[in-house]
Amino acid sequence: MPTAVLTDHERTAVQAYLRLLHTVRAAFDGPPEGAPAALVPPSVLAEAETALTRAGLAGNEEEFFRMLGEWCPSAG
Repeated sequence: MPTAVLTDHERTAVQAYLRLLHTVRAAFDGPPEGAPAALVPPSVLAEAETALTRAGLAGNEEEFFRMLGEWCPSAG
């Protein structure tokens, strides 16, 4: 259970990061043999960047990952 109380912007940033993380993991899991490589849609990355900026966390990865670890330990 999360112990940190997040603001709306922080929660949005965490959710956007988790969507990005899941998308990247799916891309690295790879397509079936012989299929073209999966791409991470630029919109997913842009969503995460925008959310981090709105939460005041852009350029402050240490604080973001501390907060993420407290709120969602399995994300790391």
